[in-house]
Amino acid sequence: MNNKVKGYFLGAISAATYGMNPLFTLPLYNDGMDADSVLFFRYLFAIPILALMLKWRRRSFKIERRQILPLVIMGILFAASSLTLYMSYNYMEAGIASTLLFVYPVMVAGIMTLCFKEKLTLQTVLCIVMALVGIGLLYEGGEGGTLSLIGTLLVLGSALSYAIYIVGINRVGLGDMATIKVTFYVLLFGWGLFAVRSWLFADGIILPNNLWLWGNIISLALFPTAISLICTTTAIQEIGSTPTAILGVLEPATAIFFGITVFGEILTPRDCVGLAFIVASVCLVVAGGNITYILVRFRKMFPKLPLKIRK
Repeated sequence: MNNKVKGYFLGAISAATYGMNPLFTLPLYNDGMDADSVLFFRYLFAIPILALMLKWRRRSFKIERRQILPLVIMGILFAASSLTLYMSYNYMEAGIASTLLFVYPVMVAGIMTLCFKEKLTLQTVLCIVMALVGIGLLYEGGEGGTLSLIGTLLVLGSALSYAIYIVGINRVGLGDMATIKVTFYVLLFGWGLFAVRSWLFADGIILPNNLWLWGNIISLALFPTAISLICTTTAIQEIGSTPTAILGVLEPATAIFFGITVFGEILTPRDCVGLAFIVASVCLVVAGGNITYILVRFRKMFPKLPLKIRK
């Protein structure tokens, strides 16, 4: 497996595992936990998982002084994205919030174009448009009601924080640092945000009442946190920020899959069309430059005939 294929594969895995957030979070909310408590334990349990991975790979925990500030910033950005997304679940359905989150590929493309002069190709624009059309088709308003303004602003804040994280993780002097070490310290400093919030602003940490719900917390720490973060960071290093962001549209597809298999939701024809747009956009990203080559070859099969000018 070459590095580019590896990057696309890990980008897809990252999106799919991150899409498991509502699957494990909503039962904890129903049990009485709040966003800060869920995220406190999600990050707390993920940190030792990453620490064991570091020891298993014989990596050092030592970091240079110049790396501390970038790691703190990345940790706060990722934690802020998680917090605002989880808070939005209190104002709108988790599926709608997860769908709206995917304005972040547009934000990533915009940041890369405006701040880093990355060329915005027609293919990238087409992928973004197709992904957004697919997400729009998947969205269904509840009986014609409007979305909560607070919830919408929280999701957009989550998307912006995540977009800045995706762009910044490979541009703040951490390129020579092992992926798993970056992930460990991002979670460590991110956990600090929830610890401070719980101590200063919240009513303390709320524990789950049912023993089996600890399994949900462990699953949150493993799938949408440790695995997703490692895959995201590696994918960014292999294929760049914009393709990784666009591959994130697989998260709504993951949410629909679990909605059908776990919660008995029905897949409508409109959902099928939306999924088709999303899959098509991902295929265009994976094909990369080959798409342009194929289109040019196809166009050459039908050369433009010269116009005959009548006298």
